[in-house]
Amino acid sequence: MTPIPAAPTRSRLAVSVLAVAVPIVLLLSGCVADKSSAAPPSSTPRPTRTAEPAVTLAPLRGTTVDVGSLDTPSLAAKIDNHSDARPQIGLERTDIVFEELVEGGLTRYVAVWQSDVPDLVGPVRSIRPMDPDIIAPLGGIVAYSGGQERFMEMMESTAVVNAVFDYDEAGLFYRIEEKDSPHDVVVKATELISQHADLAPPRQQFEYSASAADSSAMVGGSPTGTIDARFSDSRWPSWTWSAADTAYLRAQEGEPDFDSAGNQLRSTNVVVLRVDIDWTYGEVPKTTLVGSGEAWISTGGKSTHATWVKGAQDAAIRLLDDNGVVIRLAPGNTWIELVPIDEGSVELLP
Repeated sequence: MTPIPAAPTRSRLAVSVLAVAVPIVLLLSGCVADKSSAAPPSSTPRPTRTAEPAVTLAPLRGTTVDVGSLDTPSLAAKIDNHSDARPQIGLERTDIVFEELVEGGLTRYVAVWQSDVPDLVGPVRSIRPMDPDIIAPLGGIVAYSGGQERFMEMMESTAVVNAVFDYDEAGLFYRIEEKDSPHDVVVKATELISQHADLAPPRQQFEYSASAADSSAMVGGSPTGTIDARFSDSRWPSWTWSAADTAYLRAQEGEPDFDSAGNQLRSTNVVVLRVDIDWTYGEVPKTTLVGSGEAWISTGGKSTHATWVKGAQDAAIRLLDDNGVVIRLAPGNTWIELVPIDEGSVELLP
């Protein structure tokens, strides 16, 4: 019988395993020793990030401004447009201007400043019955010389602060020598606003695109080189596109319309609203603004057809294209021509 070889003892197996394991342990120990003896890596300081200032839109102009930089109320003023009142003071720095029909076929302005306010504006004239509907959505302050008692009561019934030359005890209004009465009253605009710093800034009145190229008129409009608007036989303003100035340049009765510095008045956006006239107040026409009607929006040498809608006195005017989409103006200033349907006319020329 062949004898069976004896199995290796447990102690021999352990020795064999130990003989293999020892070099590994020694190798690992060496690695650890090398790591612990190495110099710590140098740390590079991270660059400090500068926080970008928070921005928002100027509510009446649509341009980008730092948050908190325009926390002031708007100032609307009734500005004279008689030939003896020209050139007016401060019109070139307005955010929005409304041109309205008044008695005798003449026009006056409701001029609005908030993002860029001059020290003086004028000549300031009296209030009219449509002005509360124009100014109420803005809040803030309105400056005017006076007016019929019933029209002043209409303006005072809004939430807007009324500053009136006829009742001025603070010296905010005065007459200048350069113009004849009644075209000589001006108001200290920045001082007036500073006295009402507690008032809220205006709500945004229109929608704006990021750039002129993205505006509704530029995207979907037709070329428009000239806008001819006729209020009456006495007043027919026009706007001509200037590519060099990237703006529409204003003329009145066929002559360039200049500011007090001798530069032609200009606007980024020209908005024409066709409006009814209410003759309830005798010879004083009242532009009907609570309602809706036809409109044209011009920006960057192009115009698009639209509808305007205003649901209440304190509601902003909404502008909608022919598909019901909200119109976006280009960032910049805006002139709004309130052209009567029956008494006036509008012509857009390529």
